[in-house]
Amino acid sequence: MSREGDSDKRVLFCSICDEEEDHTVLREKKVGDGYDLLLKCGLCGNVCTAEIRPNKIVRIPMTLSDGKISFFEEIESDDDEVIVLGDKFEHTDSHWEVTRIEDEAGRAKRSMLAHEIKRGWATRVDRVIIPLTLTDGEHSTSSSIECTPDTIFQCESLIEVEGRVWMIRAIHTGKGRTLGGRRAAEDIRRMYLHAQ
Repeated sequence: MSREGDSDKRVLFCSICDEEEDHTVLREKKVGDGYDLLLKCGLCGNVCTAEIRPNKIVRIPMTLSDGKISFFEEIESDDDEVIVLGDKFEHTDSHWEVTRIEDEAGRAKRSMLAHEIKRGWATRVDRVIIPLTLTDGEHSTSSSIECTPDTIFQCESLIEVEGRVWMIRAIHTGKGRTLGGRRAAEDIRRMYLHAQ
């Protein structure tokens, strides 16, 4: 179906103005699931055509890591979306960060179009699990706590773990152990707690 002289407006890129401008739709023709439009730029008056088509959806095979648990899912994306390492997305009410993407030959890439990705990996980023070493006298046991990445922990402060009060004796960041200061949960690799 075509419509002549319709006053419908669309904001689209104008090649003459070299920026996005209001365009008047002069004619619209349905083609499959999309439309062919005849447009007139509201600023310079240039008349041009545009093909409006819905994006195709692709399913990217992804291994999702949530702490010590990993599982396989297929993540939907527009086929022409650029996926970059570090991109964050929501899936199953959780937030994930892309940590690796590979092409058909198994080569790791920093960025790719979604339809080119053969497989990918992502890590959950909306929560952190911090390993703990709990020391009571001469006995030490292992445990862990779960918190948001921006939770701050401070050496010599008290926290409750497994129904008991413990003092944070040291924090290990992966770059070394500190006996003083504060660290965000996302930067902590292990905390050492002493019984109170």
